Amino acid sequence: MLDQELDRYWKTVVNTIHDGIMIVNTQGAIVSVNRAFERITGYRNEELLGRSCEMVDCDARTCALNPEDGHWCDLFRLGELNTCKCMVRHKDGRLIHAIKNASLLRDASGQIIGAVGTITDISELIEKEFQIEAFRRELQSKDGFHGIVGVSPAMRQVFEMIENAAYSDAPVIIYGESGTGKELVSRAIHDIGERRDGPFVRVNCASLTESLLESELFGHVRGAFTGAVRDRKGRFEKASGGDLFLDEIGDLPIATQVKLLRVLEEKVIERVGESTPVPVDVRIVSATNRELPRLVEAGRFRKDFFFRINVIPIHLPALRERIEDIPLLAEAFFRKIRLKSGKDIEGIDNRTMEVLTQYDWPGNVRELKSAFEYAFVACHDSLIRPHHLPHDIYRGRRPLAPTKRRAFNLKEIEKQELVEALEKAEGNQSRAAELLGVSRVTVYNRMKRYGVNAKRKIEVRS
Repeated sequence: MLDQELDRYWKTVVNTIHDGIMIVNTQGAIVSVNRAFERITGYRNEELLGRSCEMVDCDARTCALNPEDGHWCDLFRLGELNTCKCMVRHKDGRLIHAIKNASLLRDASGQIIGAVGTITDISELIEKEFQIEAFRRELQSKDGFHGIVGVSPAMRQVFEMIENAAYSDAPVIIYGESGTGKELVSRAIHDIGERRDGPFVRVNCASLTESLLESELFGHVRGAFTGAVRDRKGRFEKASGGDLFLDEIGDLPIATQVKLLRVLEEKVIERVGESTPVPVDVRIVSATNRELPRLVEAGRFRKDFFFRINVIPIHLPALRERIEDIPLLAEAFFRKIRLKSGKDIEGIDNRTMEVLTQYDWPGNVRELKSAFEYAFVACHDSLIRPHHLPHDIYRGRRPLAPTKRRAFNLKEIEKQELVEALEKAEGNQSRAAELLGVSRVTVYNRMKRYGVNAKRKIEVRS
């Protein structure tokens, strides 16, 4: 009784299955398909019945043709196909990625009467695999020069200096405001240079106390101080054969400067707690956002140490001094954050780009990246618009002393500030830059942008 009931309802059973099912006779003619097979291939039941299974053009079958033994499909020789990746052609001509399984059908006497095959549509999974691989390539890609984005003359000069410094073993020091990308530059120097196969070790000189800093740099022996329960290698030994990046070197204590000077001159270190010299082969790359010559004048930085580390200086421009790079950086951050967030945001509104290029960016490239991270949280539109940016950027200004304002447009306000500053400075661009709190390059760029001529009398071209 149960067998009769199952036979009566078998079509209902197979039609609830999400995998496509196809039954063929010994000549390969289709005798039955389920609804999922119709959905996957695009063919209706009446279009398939009695037709050759070749109409779905499964490449697993094509590859399995074996005319030598008389079988039209290798399935009849092997008896089954298990988890075979294949391509099935849809009615509209497109190819569908699928997983195929198949087995022979036999009657009660064991004679082959046909075959049954299932296909599982994995097109979405394959597409996601492609997307993941594309995302991985995008996230791992290095735009610009070894991960540093920029086409401005100032950055091209930096790139040239990086290449020159990379092939020298002399100490390199990178100057730049916070957020300009000093660590990226140090990494590029390492990746290009002859020490690229060696380690790249970073130390933040401002984050450690004097005693901990010496232990970090030179290592220590067991019992050198409370908590020193075993010998420990310092960063110099770990970086041997490679590059040691000393970030925020302007914050080094004088005593540590003295010890580092000896390391640079003699190429040896002494671990804390012992006097045995340990030779090291390390190239020093340092960075600072401070003006070391002023620290030297103030007695807070040793002159001999300064001359020793200041052999190859690289000066990174502030973001406000390379405005032409802002759209490139914005697009780079937009693409990478969109991939990470998965949000369906199409692009950056033109007005947003105007706001970005008019802002002075005291936090430089790091602040620009943070602005896009904020925008992706705030944005629920198809484009990132000005109001999606942090308030300090969207509305933020560093105005001069209060003056009468006739313009409300951001561009007009900036232009008016520029004209007033130049008038107060009697056309002196350096003095105007001081009044505005920006660089002379920024003043020059704004004059060019707004058509302002600084002579004895300020002229504004209409």
